[in-house]
Amino acid sequence: MSEKSNVRLVVLGVLIVSLVGTLLARLFYLQLVAGDEFRAQAVSNSTREVISPAARGLILDQRGRPLVANRTSLVVSVDRAELMREEDDGATVIPRLAEALGVTPESIEQRLMPCGSEGAPPLPVCWDGSPYQPVPVAKDVDTVTALTIMERRAEFPGITAQVEAVRVYPGPFDANLAHVLGYVGPVTQEQLDEQGDSTDPARLRLRDLVGRNGLEAQYDTVLRGIPGVTTLAVDQAGRVTGTLAESQAVAGNYVVTSIDARLQEVVESALAEAVYRARDAGEIADSGAAVVVDVTNGEILAMASYPTYDPQLWVGGISTADYERLLETKALSSNFVQGTYPPGSTYKVVTTVAAAREGYDLYGTYDCPGDYKVGSQRFRNFESSGFGPITLTRALEVSCNTVFYRIADEMWLKSGGLYAPNGAPDPLADAAEEFLLGSRTGIDLPNEAAGLVSGRDEKLAVWEQRRDGWCADAKDGFSAIRSENLRLADYYTALAKENCLDGFRWRNGDAINASIGQGDTSITPLQVAMAYASIANGGTVYQPRVAKAILSGRGEVVEEFAPVVRGTVDAPLGTFEFLRAALSGVTFDGTGRVPFEGFPLDEIPIASKTGSAQVFGAKSTTAWYASFAPADNPRYAVVLMVTQGGTGSLTVGPSARTIYEALFGVTGSVVDPSQSVLIGGQPSTALPVVKPDGTPVMPASETASPTTSTTGALP
Repeated sequence: MSEKSNVRLVVLGVLIVSLVGTLLARLFYLQLVAGDEFRAQAVSNSTREVISPAARGLILDQRGRPLVANRTSLVVSVDRAELMREEDDGATVIPRLAEALGVTPESIEQRLMPCGSEGAPPLPVCWDGSPYQPVPVAKDVDTVTALTIMERRAEFPGITAQVEAVRVYPGPFDANLAHVLGYVGPVTQEQLDEQGDSTDPARLRLRDLVGRNGLEAQYDTVLRGIPGVTTLAVDQAGRVTGTLAESQAVAGNYVVTSIDARLQEVVESALAEAVYRARDAGEIADSGAAVVVDVTNGEILAMASYPTYDPQLWVGGISTADYERLLETKALSSNFVQGTYPPGSTYKVVTTVAAAREGYDLYGTYDCPGDYKVGSQRFRNFESSGFGPITLTRALEVSCNTVFYRIADEMWLKSGGLYAPNGAPDPLADAAEEFLLGSRTGIDLPNEAAGLVSGRDEKLAVWEQRRDGWCADAKDGFSAIRSENLRLADYYTALAKENCLDGFRWRNGDAINASIGQGDTSITPLQVAMAYASIANGGTVYQPRVAKAILSGRGEVVEEFAPVVRGTVDAPLGTFEFLRAALSGVTFDGTGRVPFEGFPLDEIPIASKTGSAQVFGAKSTTAWYASFAPADNPRYAVVLMVTQGGTGSLTVGPSARTIYEALFGVTGSVVDPSQSVLIGGQPSTALPVVKPDGTPVMPASETASPTTSTTGALP
């Protein structure tokens, strides 16, 4: 054999050995290193999951009345895998089904097409679920049609008709509660991605509905339940060869709220009447809010926002036209927790606490001129009224601004004035912080706004954020408007220069405005309600809560929520007693007197404070009425406001009276607790009872008053 042949044999041998080595290495990797991964993929390729959704839990009011429930809907579905076993792949079944349902075959075929496939229609028409899961093609099918389909199985192979749960909002006593309850909508891809590779049985799946706002969102995991999962074995051709595992769906839990449906309807109507009252008086009155809270524990008994909407709009998917209308009217905003507004004179209770902490005599005499001059600027009383020397009690009763201007100015000077060093005291802002104003209350509702309290620290923070912009505007001189309005451009330029150089300084004008709830202060109606509740109960600031407890569908108590104290207001001894008495005088012989004329104040004294807060650029003031009762033994705080609504006394005061009449059972001047909208004349202390079939009923320890019943719920 030649030398060249020997070389070829050696090269060939080396090549064979290399190939064999590579093959062995690959086999080693596939069997030992990646074996588990490929085995998992093989199992995945040979199994499919069919999901049976769980019934979503109910949301109840404190008496067990369903606020959110489920209704049954007959749904016809098509099992495509079973259709494919037919000789014609089910081609004759679809037209037959379309005729029975009164629709076109094309409409059914579109619903059967997987989303993303060629020719498939967009969501929500196409099918984006498992190819091994029956596809719903018709909902709310009448019983006769459904029975016909089920009885003629030979003509309708692969077609099923079954009952499914659909969300419904019963609205007991016509209570709307849209902003409190929220709504459900399809799960988002972001929510699915956040789960990662979770194997939790309660994990979200592609076609799940989840809470989108309100309690539906806040307690979504509680309400959602656990779906049933059937794991099917399939062959390479996609045919089902058997059932590997099966779990039953577990219904979601119930959320019991502190809301009383009868009271809620009264509050919603009273708020709407305040808006209409303002409009009849020529005001714009474009929005409003109302809150009723139990001052002894922070439980929300009723809460309303105006404008509102029908929560049923979201069931099955909201139309584009309806959604655009809600955006245009701003009806989606929950004004009681998302809206922030200047509180006006309702804020004077905070100034009073600050004054008491600074040593001012709560029972002293103070001058109330028609205006208070600071430099060249005059700060006036409402309608420039002056009352001469008056007590602080009378200053609150008649809402004398100038008394509080002087107190704020003196506290400002005492704290260092215009050139106060960093860290100088700010008595008014410090008192507001004690009430936890300008911070989220922690209520169990999503998207709560924090608001803002005007003060030294706040002004410094704003200056640091906006300084560069102010300096740039000062340098530019507002050239965009200078050619059209020289005077306005000069005015804006002067302001920008001042803010650029020392916009961080807390001036006495700032302190004066802050003392009557003006300036930059902007807080939510819920924060005002919790502040007045803390005055009523002696200084305890509770965390407001809507949910009282979580019950299982069988009635077991899963969790019961105890009151949470967020803080206490540190005030000199006797301060809250003084405020309770002074605010009672507001209703008896002050700015809150007119709407309560003829009300039995001797039996049920009402502590109140009106407010008419000016808003920069608005055509009218924000009308406020903040209150609690009974003043001598407080139980409820009631706060209402209407934007661009005029005066608090005339616009929202009468609505506050309507709410108190409902709470205490007042007709004219007669008090009859048996006529209260609250059964027994007080909030429920017991939880509703849930029957074995999941039906909620009133607490067994309480007796219903004679009222009209609502379908599916006790009165």
